[in-house]
Amino acid sequence: MAANNAPQVPENPFILVDGSSYLFRAFYAPPHLTNSAGEPTGAIYGVVNMLRSLIKKYNPSHMAVVFDAKGKTFRNDMYEDYKANRPPMPDDLRSQIAPLHAIVKALGLPLLCIDNVEADDVIGTLARAAGDQGRFTLISTGDKDMAQLVNEHVMLINTMTDTLLNEQGVIDKYGVQPNQIIDYLALMGDSSDNIPGLPKVGEKTALAMLQGMQSIDAMYDDPEAIAKLGFRGAKTMPAKLVEHEQILKLSRELATIKLDVDLEGIEPEALAIQEADRKELIRLYKECEFRRWLDDVLQSGPVTQQGQEVSKAASKAASEEPAQISHDHYEVVTTEKQLQKWVTRLQGAEAFAFDTETTSLNYMEAELVGISFALVAGEAAYVPVAHDYPGAPEQLDRDIVLAAMKPLLENDKLGKIGQNLKYDSHILRRYDIRLAGIKNDTMLASYVYNSVGSRHDMDSLSLQHLGHRPVAFEDIAGKGAKQLTFNQIGLEQAAPYAAEDADVTLRLHDKLWSAVNQVPSLMKVLTELELPLVSILVDMEQRGVRIDAQLLAKQSNEIALELAKLEEQAYTIAGEEFNLGSPKQLQKILFEKLQLPVRKKTPKGAPSTAEEVLQELALDYPLPDVIMRHRGLSKLKSTYTDKLPKMVNPRTQRIHTSYHQAVTATGRLSSSDPNLQNIPIRTAAGRRVRQAFTAPEGYRIMAIDYSQIELRIMAHLSQDKNLLEAFSKGRDIHKATASEVFAVALEEVTSEQRRRAKAVNFGLIYGMSAFGLARQLDIPRHEAQQYMDKYFERFPGVQRYMEDTREQAKRDGYVETLFGRRLHLPEIRAQNGARRKAAERAAINAPMQGTAADIIKYAMIKVADYMHREVPSEQAWMVMQVHDELVFEVHQDHVEALQKALVAVMEDAVTLDVPLLAEAGVGDNWDEAH
Repeated sequence: MAANNAPQVPENPFILVDGSSYLFRAFYAPPHLTNSAGEPTGAIYGVVNMLRSLIKKYNPSHMAVVFDAKGKTFRNDMYEDYKANRPPMPDDLRSQIAPLHAIVKALGLPLLCIDNVEADDVIGTLARAAGDQGRFTLISTGDKDMAQLVNEHVMLINTMTDTLLNEQGVIDKYGVQPNQIIDYLALMGDSSDNIPGLPKVGEKTALAMLQGMQSIDAMYDDPEAIAKLGFRGAKTMPAKLVEHEQILKLSRELATIKLDVDLEGIEPEALAIQEADRKELIRLYKECEFRRWLDDVLQSGPVTQQGQEVSKAASKAASEEPAQISHDHYEVVTTEKQLQKWVTRLQGAEAFAFDTETTSLNYMEAELVGISFALVAGEAAYVPVAHDYPGAPEQLDRDIVLAAMKPLLENDKLGKIGQNLKYDSHILRRYDIRLAGIKNDTMLASYVYNSVGSRHDMDSLSLQHLGHRPVAFEDIAGKGAKQLTFNQIGLEQAAPYAAEDADVTLRLHDKLWSAVNQVPSLMKVLTELELPLVSILVDMEQRGVRIDAQLLAKQSNEIALELAKLEEQAYTIAGEEFNLGSPKQLQKILFEKLQLPVRKKTPKGAPSTAEEVLQELALDYPLPDVIMRHRGLSKLKSTYTDKLPKMVNPRTQRIHTSYHQAVTATGRLSSSDPNLQNIPIRTAAGRRVRQAFTAPEGYRIMAIDYSQIELRIMAHLSQDKNLLEAFSKGRDIHKATASEVFAVALEEVTSEQRRRAKAVNFGLIYGMSAFGLARQLDIPRHEAQQYMDKYFERFPGVQRYMEDTREQAKRDGYVETLFGRRLHLPEIRAQNGARRKAAERAAINAPMQGTAADIIKYAMIKVADYMHREVPSEQAWMVMQVHDELVFEVHQDHVEALQKALVAVMEDAVTLDVPLLAEAGVGDNWDEAH
């Protein structure tokens, strides 16, 4: 439809929402959300999002959301098989109906479920009543049946596609007028509703019949006229109409939306949007973990209360409601007398929460602007030391404040509570203060409690656990290029913001500490692993690692030449030049010009050029192989060889990564700026990047990593006798597996058999199917299945462990590491088979990967403790942690002694039923040492 003929919705339409239609559509559309309890919320999110969108766009005063009632309807009495083909409602959808209805009601929206009729009939009745009153109705639906309701007073909107249908729109879309839609549906039937229709009449035939004869009644008035219409099968149609008259008229009756439902006095004018129940919405949004909407309610009231006459009183009441967290008892400390009073109070406390405000998020560049602390909920103080905007009030000297705080912050008997204390520790190190006595980090407590339950930043945690939206940094600093740094923000805004951070952190500590404490194993993970690791990571990050910038520049030039060669190869194979980085151009070359098989499609139906697709195609075709090599080198160049030299700190001449404890689901550390975890080790180019990580003069790089740690953990967890024996006797585990699977003597195992056994070993850890193993080894699926069957026959403990783990995950919703870390699996009970299978694979892998993560953390803590006690600081430092590997800079005179000592510490970090094996290497660079 041309833009100038686009339908226009009159102001303040009466809106009727086909809730049942949207509920099903939202259920099957992404995102497939769950809350941290594993309860599905995706359909709720989809419908509520659609309602919010409608309200914001059209600002109605009257509206109803209509759902099908439980049980049969009058159409089932007319035709027993009506909707008989529909499968039962999935449990994952059924469980979302009650909370969705509760949210709709809490929003103040009238909700209707009328027995013995469908939502369509209720909507039709209300639309006609509104039309009789001259009122315009907008029906929100994705159901084509509703097109029969369209007239001068009624329009449809499909909110999912944001398209409007007026009378001309119905003609343009379906080829018939709105008053012909019933006959159109009756003629061709509807498989989803099991409306039979006229046998062998589809969309085109129904259209031809109606365009020629206008209606079913006209066809029966003059059946022979149909034979002259000229469409295929027209000559036999008169006889067919006579033969199937009864079923066709029944189909028409079933397709007709009822316009006279007894609504027990409910009229359009009675369906005014009411005041939203703010407290109930907060509760429901918290339960579903819709944090953005929760933020909206806390900040400015529900969407149904914005800009509507009906809600002005409610909006006023909401705005006057006292904040859950008041700023009334926050103090700005600007005199030494005030400071001393707070220092005395802090000294006498068992623990206190604190937070630093700085000039930057980069811990190596940030300078302290102020510090806040809180002792009891609702009371907090902010000490500004470096606000330097024009007209800034006088503040205490930073040195005086830090001198007063240093004894408190370094006292390991006085508990410190913070949110992301690793950052605050870095800031304090800049002023020669080593934070000690960490009691709790609310970010880490949240992460340990449920790593996938939410984001772990303070604002998200406050919304989730306190129902409070803290003042956001953007609220006081602005956004984008003109955003102020904290030192430029006026104290009247900066002080409440900073003090609130400490106050909220203290309140979160109370909530989260209590929650974690209910599970002793989680408290152990928090207090024995995550919290002690904070200062160790600070040490590593502060130390940084040395790189050879000139070597990386040389590698960048060489990679550029290689990329140019690969581009020429690609052009030659394709027969033309194209942009290798353009998915559209690549699609055209691969699937249109070269006619390669389409392995997968994008959500929009185009052939996918995703990495896994190209990997599969690369096995058989040259161009995808060239593209994959080009992508790998291009990423290596942009991420590492080009970027690393730019990240060298001018003060230290080293690069300083940031390790993240609260990102991965399994407990593994991740890193960023730069990401040290993803430097490829299996490619020559990736190993060359590692050559640029070098030791300073007089030192060597030492790398120590655990050998086959996840397989050893599998042996311990599964208690499989053969696997335990193989590790205990120090056998090559892949040869031992090959010996069992291929039934040959250990010494007769070939390299190919060992390779296949290795794929089986690691494939099982990651829950790989026979199909996946077949693809990896490039063998028939039945052969891969034979390998797996033989493996389980020889290692029955492994199969038993995997089955038990799946069952435990389904029962509890989580699995655990050896040390009690819980790894929640929200989709383990999902109705969708693919998502459930993915969760089952994760259930098998997570305990092993998570246990490996815990072990390397224990190793880091014990290594750091050993080095603190036994190794003078100038002899060695721990500089990197990458997966199961620790990297050190060691003075050349102490390499031999420290290698032996550190290997022993790592091997003794924890006790398993099989020996832990740590292997060390030494070199002038990381590649040589690995």
